[in-house]
Amino acid sequence: MRGVIVDCALYRQGHRAERPQDFSAALREARSSSDTFLWLGMHEPTEAEFDEVTRAFGLHPLAVEDSLHAHQRPKLEVYADSLFLVLKPVGYDEAGGGLSTGELMVFVGDSFVLTVRHGEANPLGSVRGRLEKEPEVLRHGPTAVMYAVSDTVVDHYLEVAAALHTDLDELEAAVFAKDARLGKGTATRIYEFKRRALEFRRATVPLTDPVTRLTGASLPFVHKDARLFFRDVADHLSRVNEQVESIDRLLTDILSAYLAQMGVRQNDDMRKISAWAAMFAVPTAIAGVYGMNFDHMPELHWVWGYPATLLLMVTICVVLFRIFKRRDWF
Repeated sequence: MRGVIVDCALYRQGHRAERPQDFSAALREARSSSDTFLWLGMHEPTEAEFDEVTRAFGLHPLAVEDSLHAHQRPKLEVYADSLFLVLKPVGYDEAGGGLSTGELMVFVGDSFVLTVRHGEANPLGSVRGRLEKEPEVLRHGPTAVMYAVSDTVVDHYLEVAAALHTDLDELEAAVFAKDARLGKGTATRIYEFKRRALEFRRATVPLTDPVTRLTGASLPFVHKDARLFFRDVADHLSRVNEQVESIDRLLTDILSAYLAQMGVRQNDDMRKISAWAAMFAVPTAIAGVYGMNFDHMPELHWVWGYPATLLLMVTICVVLFRIFKRRDWF
């Protein structure tokens, strides 16, 4: 359990107490005092490792199953002894353009907060450290932790959305540049970006309903003074979702413009090929006529027949070239 439990602490009146050796005893102590709660953080526990925690905290089996098996959508479940919130933290590598998502499960009860993290994207370290410097916030109990975690995750969504917008502007400039070399690589970049935007959307859009429910008045284990703060989280999340929609629309427009550009360039290439084919067809036709083996053909025994025929071919080709050039076929 030492490798699974990231941190475990009792908080009395907003201040961190000593780290307990036994979280079961610490939970009993927290429940015996109205101004004390336990915050236990875990990272990717196995079923056997989580079994002891399940018994001590009295967690619902369905919530336990979701905590052990990741790949959940953001959601909020209400059980008899706790609230169960699922968040999807997102990390973005601006240098490599990679998007990474994790999962964060938050259990909130009468005197405890239990967080279970899956993946590398982790906002909890900064949240715990910041909250411990703000005891007036921690005095509100487990609800303050849930709010701080949700607020940090959503605020990081704003940073990721801004970074995606910056990279999208660069992609748009590359597609519409006059000297852009459009090819298979450009289509791959657009589709990869669209896949990242879709993955980001899966983390942000489903979170709207849980955060909206947290602003209501009918949820247990949520401090009444925290509803206003969750409204602020909902407002930030709304801004994120608007940016996600904007990114998706821009990507669709860029892809449509790219396909239209490819069609125009293919038409230009076909015109050039047709023009060259027309220029080569004329001398081929003349040479084919004079290459027929007949005894009685006009100009066949004429002294100037050969140079005159070559001059005719060149003249017609030059005339065709000037016509096609004037029409921008070259």
